[in-house]
Amino acid sequence: MDKKYGVLCCLILAIIATGLSKVQSVISGPMIGLILGMIMMNIFSFKSEFLEGAKYCAKRILNLSIIFVGATLNLKQIIGYGGKAVPLLIINILIAFAVARYFGKKKGISRNTYLMIGGGTSICGGSAIATIASIIKAKEQEIAYAMAAIFFFDLLAAVAYPYLATILSLTPEQFGVFAGASINDTSSVAAAEATYNVLHGLDISNALTVKLTRTTLLLLVSLGLSFVQSKSEKETGSSLKLTKVLPPFILMFIVASLLNTFGVFELASETMFNSKSYLPSLIKDLSKFLMTIALCGVGFKIKFNTIFQEGKQAVILGGITWVSLFVSTLIAVKLFF
Repeated sequence: MDKKYGVLCCLILAIIATGLSKVQSVISGPMIGLILGMIMMNIFSFKSEFLEGAKYCAKRILNLSIIFVGATLNLKQIIGYGGKAVPLLIINILIAFAVARYFGKKKGISRNTYLMIGGGTSICGGSAIATIASIIKAKEQEIAYAMAAIFFFDLLAAVAYPYLATILSLTPEQFGVFAGASINDTSSVAAAEATYNVLHGLDISNALTVKLTRTTLLLLVSLGLSFVQSKSEKETGSSLKLTKVLPPFILMFIVASLLNTFGVFELASETMFNSKSYLPSLIKDLSKFLMTIALCGVGFKIKFNTIFQEGKQAVILGGITWVSLFVSTLIAVKLFF
């Protein structure tokens, strides 16, 4: 079976995953793609040529998707309501990485896995994991562990937060920071806020605003990890080169985010389609679809028994890291917002 069939299979699974993500708002397309790839891998047997195609998606298309993610980031989002939460978001990132590192080492979890768990929990779930994975050259198995580690707690938060916020008598502004700063995936934040709006007869998007602000911090974390990774590979000092410290896809990721921040895509969209939102919306959809293809490819490297046996410690670490952000965010919301 040819390599191209592996790519084609990931493409088809990504289309199915995207469709399934449209009929519910809790589980994102990329996560569904990962699960579908794993299901296929655990039901059928595939030749090495086919799996090479899946591996191509997991590596090359993943990097391409990250560039498109950059094109959806807008640094202006840190101004206004979302900007008020920036100090908390930065503190949460530091807490998440510190907790993931400390307990990850205690549990014998690989450096790559605990870094992805820290980033995925504190920034933006699957997008952060995928970006960090490419920077630190994580294995497909490690990516799957990290994804599984944040998946269960993301679902729990999406379902429980609206009701918990009601029990705790959080104001709409407090709920916006609470959900936006501590639920991993954007789709889960949207689902939680939709439920909260129904419960209270509101029509707000505070949580999503904070979440989008939080997502822009992926740029800073990517830069930091790129420098740390280059140092660990002994590529600093006299041999230091920009393309070594910042891999080409990260450089393009930065350029794309700056172009979006300065409104280049909106201007191009207005010129070509007579609509400012058409091109940015298309880029956003394409970034998700490409990442879904990539995670389908990652799924073809994983057996279920591997996740349940070898990956259970990563899932426990994901829970510990999630709880640490839950507590820090709730305290901050009660004291300062």
